Amino acid sequence: MNVIERIRQLKNERGWTDYRLAQEALIPQSTLASVYERNTPPKLDVLEQLCHAFGLTLAQFFREEEEPQLLTREETALLERDRALPPDKRQALLCLLGIEKSDS
Repeated sequence: MNVIERIRQLKNERGWTDYRLAQEALIPQSTLASVYERNTPPKLDVLEQLCHAFGLTLAQFFREEEEPQLLTREETALLERDRALPPDKRQALLCLLGIEKSDS
């Protein structure tokens, strides 16, 4: 993925100018101009600010799918029930499914 092209795409989708994007991202316009002129992706902190301005996470920024994958009704119900389980029953379910417990 070309990061600079993705930034331009998201900016154009919103009808923003470079000035507006810099204002929304709370970065100097010169920083954005430098990214374009040097044709080098912005540093992570700047990219995070740009993503915040676009209302995206970094994962969403780098996702190349056009349409977001939505959960089915059944998947949503499973997640809701999982979240309601007490820790011991959740661990039993993970064990039954053959999934190792994560630290979260």
